[in-house]
Amino acid sequence: MTFPNSNPRSAFALPDLVAVLAAGVFLAALVLVPLERTKRATHLKTCEGNLMKVSRAVLDFAKDHSDTLPAPQEGPGELQWWYKEQVKGYAGIKGPSTSQDVLFACPDDRGYTDPKPFHQTARFDYGSYCFNGVTLPGVPTVAGWQVGSIVDPRKTLLMMEWTAHGPLSWHRSRTGRRNAPFYRDAESVVGFVDGRVALVPIYYDGFNAAYTRDPIAGYSYRYSGR
Repeated sequence: MTFPNSNPRSAFALPDLVAVLAAGVFLAALVLVPLERTKRATHLKTCEGNLMKVSRAVLDFAKDHSDTLPAPQEGPGELQWWYKEQVKGYAGIKGPSTSQDVLFACPDDRGYTDPKPFHQTARFDYGSYCFNGVTLPGVPTVAGWQVGSIVDPRKTLLMMEWTAHGPLSWHRSRTGRRNAPFYRDAESVVGFVDGRVALVPIYYDGFNAAYTRDPIAGYSYRYSGR
């Protein structure tokens, strides 16, 4: 008795299966890689757009306060995060801050030590973006400065993604999804005192967090207003 397809030459051999699987993987890559690139580009554009609007809110706040940028106030947290309470009304946000304040959220925010993104965490006042307002001794800042007294507004930072403090990057990261180690020229979205927003490389000397000093020559930004 014979059976259909009993000829070994007509059987679907293992090499054939491997070839089919390889072709499927290749075709999937052709689809998924462009989609991932589009997603990253969209997230970056959103972060840039949000930071531009937040920067405008900070500058509008200054206009209504004798040209003076946010300064430390009594409150639950650091000025670099809690500046939001002083300026959010200029961004159209009323009431208590929440994780629904999408204007203050970068889609690629992955937080740092906490398991959640900064914009989903109350102690960071539900925001991905930091004001250039670290008020530690010896650290450059523009907290409480008059906008007109800043020497180079085109180069002086006003706002930034938290990653500029490291530096790390949420957009073109050499560390993937990890938040360590810090590395030189990690790219972060930053806003300048003149209102511009850009994705820029951040200087790192290998020892000190980036925000603790102005960069060496050759970089397009500075933390200090002098």
